[in-house]
Amino acid sequence: MIAQPICIARKTLLVLFLIPILGYAQDEASETNNEVKIINAYKTEFFDLRGTNAFDVALGTSVINGDFVDPMFEIYSHIGYKRSITPHFGIDIGYHKFNLAFIDIYNEGFMSFDFNLELTVLPHNKFSPFVFAGAGLNASNHFKETANKFQGGAGLEYIVSENIGVKLYTDYNYVLSDTLDGLEAGDSDDTYFRLALGVNFYFGGSKMKSKKLKDQATVIDSNLLNDEYYIKK
Repeated sequence: MIAQPICIARKTLLVLFLIPILGYAQDEASETNNEVKIINAYKTEFFDLRGTNAFDVALGTSVINGDFVDPMFEIYSHIGYKRSITPHFGIDIGYHKFNLAFIDIYNEGFMSFDFNLELTVLPHNKFSPFVFAGAGLNASNHFKETANKFQGGAGLEYIVSENIGVKLYTDYNYVLSDTLDGLEAGDSDDTYFRLALGVNFYFGGSKMKSKKLKDQATVIDSNLLNDEYYIKK
């Protein structure tokens, strides 16, 4: 008769001991699931907003810093392609058409072919600053005169709808020639600035997002199988 109450008491103590352990395990599992969901959302949001490729167009103004006084702001246009290597880093190849001029003295058409490395500061947000730098080839109309150059710049981008971003940017161009304005004078080579408003048209994000999610699912399934294996062992 005494053994039965003792047995019941032992079972009660065992249940009371297991309840907090099971509750803690459930909390840990829930927290892990939430972390996985957060990681997934963070890693794929870039592809929803921007994608891995982009064609971009821009229109703005250009101004020279050369050997004459009274430079003019002239027309500038751009078309290019960008490939994202990671959400933060990408390469950009662009064709730029613009004029450089001084009031009543000089006005000449130019083009440049630029290669840049670009850093997107906040790739998972709709609004992000970006910076870029690289090298290129500067050429007057009909390639009458060409010169190598280096350039760098910065801008702001806002995603107005899925895969479409509006950007405002400026760049500084250092040309390895002092005859950009037709006059060789002074101690330094000629430079010019460009300022433009443009649009990025992104594509390729859906395919990369599906691949990322599939890879993550494979890793999670593999971890679960490993855990099951160790439990059986």
